[in-house]
Amino acid sequence: MIRLIILDFDGTLADTRELIIFTNQEAQRRMGFPVCDEDTIVATIGLPLKECILKMYPDLPAEAVPAWIDKYREVFDEMKGQFAPKLFPNVKTTLETLAGKGYVLSVASSRGRPSLMDFLHGMGIAPYISYVLGAGDVTLAKPHPEPVLKTLRDLSFDAGEALVVGDMPVDILMGKSAGARTCGVSYGNSSRRALLESGADCVIDDFSELVGIAD
Repeated sequence: MIRLIILDFDGTLADTRELIIFTNQEAQRRMGFPVCDEDTIVATIGLPLKECILKMYPDLPAEAVPAWIDKYREVFDEMKGQFAPKLFPNVKTTLETLAGKGYVLSVASSRGRPSLMDFLHGMGIAPYISYVLGAGDVTLAKPHPEPVLKTLRDLSFDAGEALVVGDMPVDILMGKSAGARTCGVSYGNSSRRALLESGADCVIDDFSELVGIAD
């Protein structure tokens, strides 16, 4: 029986795609690097920022990464008002319903904790979330199972009681590796096919369908 629902943030709860694309492209311009296309950037969503940068520029020296991260965060702070992300349809009401039914809701994201918490509070969904893990809260990020295993340990749940929900294959692989059930969302940054090929137990087209899955 599902008692704990572990949620991704970007592409699952909120549509941050435009913000991520334009932030990356502007940071790339300012750093004097070739600007990546949309598909290349979207393919990195769900990974920690350092890994995103190295996936786009695999030959980048390790010592250059901190400056890249600083530039990205500078641009992000400038652009988050212009390209303000919004919750996907039915997210807030569904979270309210699930919390009312007694499910424990948590977030496991590769986004840095400061911006993650700002978004959760600013979007009015923080009251429904019992536990939050950001990029700096784990040693090994998605698709490694550590974020799920840490959540299970800290909240005293077994893997069989957990459902991991996300829009990217890394979310599904993370959940499966931890022994949890997994649910993909088709409206985010990946595809139904990619989520199923990653081993998702189910894929939903609207966040409200999660109520039926959890029950």
